[in-house]
Amino acid sequence: MKTAARVGIAALIVKLAGGAPVHLVEEPPAKISTPEPGVILVDFGKVAFGNLELSPPEGAKGRLKVHFGEAEENGRINRKPPGTVRYAVAETDFTGGTPLIAAPPADARNTKQPAAILTPSDWGVVLPFRWVEIEGWPGQLEPDQILRRSAFASTWNDDSAAFDSSDETLDRIWELCRYSIKATTFAGVYVDGDRERIPYEADAYLNQLSHYAVDNDIQMARDTYDRLMAHPTWPTEWAPHMVFMAHADWMHTGDAEWLKPRYEALKSKLLMDRVREDGLVTSNDRQQKRDDIVDWPKGERDGYVFREINTVVNAFHIAAVRRMADIADAVGKTDEADSYRQRAEKTGKRFNELLFNKRTGVYRDGIGTDHASAHASLFPLAFGLVPQEHIGTVTTHLKKRGMACSVYAAQYLMEALFENGADKAALDLILAKGDRSWRHMLESGTTISWEAWDQRYKPNQDWNHAWGAAPANLLPRYVIGAQPLTPGWKTTRIRPCLSGLTETKGKVPTPHGPIHVHWSKRGAVLGLRLELPEGIEAKVELPAIGGNKVTADGHDVPVTKEGSVLKLEEKFTGSTEFTVR
Repeated sequence: MKTAARVGIAALIVKLAGGAPVHLVEEPPAKISTPEPGVILVDFGKVAFGNLELSPPEGAKGRLKVHFGEAEENGRINRKPPGTVRYAVAETDFTGGTPLIAAPPADARNTKQPAAILTPSDWGVVLPFRWVEIEGWPGQLEPDQILRRSAFASTWNDDSAAFDSSDETLDRIWELCRYSIKATTFAGVYVDGDRERIPYEADAYLNQLSHYAVDNDIQMARDTYDRLMAHPTWPTEWAPHMVFMAHADWMHTGDAEWLKPRYEALKSKLLMDRVREDGLVTSNDRQQKRDDIVDWPKGERDGYVFREINTVVNAFHIAAVRRMADIADAVGKTDEADSYRQRAEKTGKRFNELLFNKRTGVYRDGIGTDHASAHASLFPLAFGLVPQEHIGTVTTHLKKRGMACSVYAAQYLMEALFENGADKAALDLILAKGDRSWRHMLESGTTISWEAWDQRYKPNQDWNHAWGAAPANLLPRYVIGAQPLTPGWKTTRIRPCLSGLTETKGKVPTPHGPIHVHWSKRGAVLGLRLELPEGIEAKVELPAIGGNKVTADGHDVPVTKEGSVLKLEEKFTGSTEFTVR
C-alpha cells in the first residue's frame, strides 16, 4: 500500500485450499467525521474485502453497533442499497485496552453454497465495504484506534504497472480497473463477485488477462484454472474459455511443462461432442433455451435469435480449436496440432459460407434467421474469423451499433475494434457519456468495477466484479501497445494505438521484467521511447503519420507500410528512441 498502513500481519498470510496465498493488510481510515451526535462515520477511501480492528480507550466499557456499507447516500451509509450491494451491521461488547475484531455474521449466499470459496475462519467474516458508521464509541475516535483489515493477494505489488495519458478520465478509469483486480484477489482464486463467490470460466479468463497486465502473479490464474477443471459451470461458451486460459498462460509464461499434464483434459472443453459432420457445433432445444449464453444478463443480447447452429457458439468453438492447435504444438503433439488446424480451417470456411450475410455485410445470429445482433459479428471479428474482404463492413457495423453488449462481451468488442483499425471508436466507447461505459462506472463513485453497466440492466448485480475491469488489460495491450507475439514474451509486439490521444506513458509487467513505453504526438510527428528488459526483443509497428519516415536512435530504418501501420523490418532490444515524421 502507498499509505502508512501497517502491512503484512505475517501470521495471517495463508494459502487458501486450492488457491494462491492471500493476507490481511491493515489500512488506516481516509477520513473520520461525525454526521450526527453519537454516530461516527469512517471512510476508508476505497472498497475492500475485509473487517475492522478496533482499539477502545483504556477504562472504557460498553457495546458498539457497527454498520458496514459499500454504498453511500447523502453523506451516510446507504442502509437499503439496491440488489446485492452490501450493507451489514454487527454488535459487539468492548472493554478498554483490549483490541477487538468487528465483523457482521456470515452471509449464507456466499458461504453455504458447496462451490463457494471460503476465507479462513480465523480471519472472521470479510465483506466488501468502504464506509462504517459506529454507534456507542466512548468519546472521539482517533485514527489509530480503527483499522480495516483488508484481504489481498500476498504477492501483490502496486508498482508492477502504470498508465498515464493525455486524458485524465482515461487514467482514472485505468486506476479503477487496476484496483478492481487487486481488490478481488481476496479469495485466492478468481470469483464472480461477492454474491456467490464462485469461479466461472468466462469471468476467470477476463480476470486473468487483466491480472497479467497489472501485476506479476501467475499462480492465481493457474489455481483458478485447476479449480474450474474440477468444478465446471454450465454455460456453453464458458467451456472454451478454459482453452483460452491455458493458451493465455502459455503465451505469458512460455511454460509448456505446466500445460503437459493438463492437455488431455482440456480436449473436453472444445464442444466436440456437439459437432455435426461439416464441423459446426449444434445446439438442441435445451441448449438453445438455457446453456447457450451469448451474453449475460439476458437483456444484453441485442435481441439475439437462438438457433440450432448458433453463430456465437461456433465462433467460440473455432477460436478454441485454433488455440488448441498451438497448445498441442507446445506439448509436442504435432500430429494433433495439424489436425486441429485443419479442422479450424475447414469449419471456419463452412462458418463463413453459412453464417455471413453477403447482402448485409455482417453475420446473422444463426442458420434460419437473418437477425444480426452485434454479438454475431463482434465475436467472429475479435477471434480473427472474418475474411479480409469483409472486415471493413463488419467493423463499420459494430462502430454504428456502439455498446450493444454487456461488460463481459465488451472485452471482445473492444478487442475487435482495436485490432481492426477502429481504436478511436473503442476509446470513445470506454469514455462515452451515458450509462453504458466505464466512464459511467467512474462517475458513479464506485472504486471497484461493476458486474453490469448499471443497476437497471442487472438489478441484482455485484459492485465488485472483476469481469467489469477490461480496460486494465485493454489499455496496456492496445494504447500502450505491448503484447507477446511468442510464448513467454520473448518476441513482443509494440504497436501503440493513438486513439485520439496525444501522449501515453506506461509500464507493463512481463516474466522478464517490465516494458516501459512512452509515446507523444506533436502535430505530424510521433516520438516513442521503448525500454525492454533483458530477454525480450520487439517487433515495432508504428502509426503511419506525416511523411511516414521512421528513425531509431536518429538513424533511418526500413519500414513496410500496411494500411495505416508502419512495420519496422528489424527487431529491437534494450532502449530505443523512435520518431515518425
